[in-house]
Amino acid sequence: MQASGILTHLKKIDQSKTFQGFVIFVIIVSALSIGAHTYQLPEWFEKSLLALDMAITAFFLIELIIRYMASDGIKSFFSKGWNIFDTIIVIGSLVPLGGSTILLARLLRIFRVLRLVSMVPELRMLINALLKAIPRMGYIALLMFVIFYIYGAVGSMFFAGINEFLWGDVSIAMLTLFRISTFESWTSIMYETMEVHPLSWLYYLSFIFLTTFVFLNMMVGAVLDVMGEETKIMRAEQGEDEDVIDDTNLAASAAEIQLLHDKIDKLTQLVSDQKR
Repeated sequence: MQASGILTHLKKIDQSKTFQGFVIFVIIVSALSIGAHTYQLPEWFEKSLLALDMAITAFFLIELIIRYMASDGIKSFFSKGWNIFDTIIVIGSLVPLGGSTILLARLLRIFRVLRLVSMVPELRMLINALLKAIPRMGYIALLMFVIFYIYGAVGSMFFAGINEFLWGDVSIAMLTLFRISTFESWTSIMYETMEVHPLSWLYYLSFIFLTTFVFLNMMVGAVLDVMGEETKIMRAEQGEDEDVIDDTNLAASAAEIQLLHDKIDKLTQLVSDQKR
């Protein structure tokens, strides 16, 4: 019974909004301390930051242990990808800040900022949507590569004699096209080729229309589509949690009403006995 009580208490701590808010606060403090290390600071301040870093690492370890003990076993804990991610980050933070490993340790501590993603449901939803959208985005990226390759080959054939630095071969031409797709001084490149090929503006405008306006919007659409699905899933899960809470409250209310009825019956019985 005592172990069960401790487990229930740990679950309450893990699900507490106050505790989760404090964890987010510690993550933000950890991010600020990492940024402070990039400045030239007095020695006493560096030592203070080192002590703060050790305290933050210890807190993250305790928080992870609480979350593990509050779960329904090791299988249930590691069945969630975010728990695996947090475990890797916390274990990486245990690398001591000293000697030849100081750079590696600081690099690993930088990734502790990503724990903010695992703590905020909305950020988790965004990351899940992005990961699920990668296969769709991959096909769009493949089609974009084909378009880049075709336009790069055409540009190399027509414009290599004008500017070999920008159009010397297909790989350099594709790099130039990427620059054009970001609108980085693309008009100067276009006007240079138009002096030799007056209709070359058709080449640039058609390429920009395909890549920047069509494919980029297709990328955004793929992400938004998956994000909509993830939002529905998250709302459904929140709705299930609310239903469970409502059912619990209804059961508690029914028990209280039954208890009141019993007390009323006893009082009625006492009154009737006194009258007799």
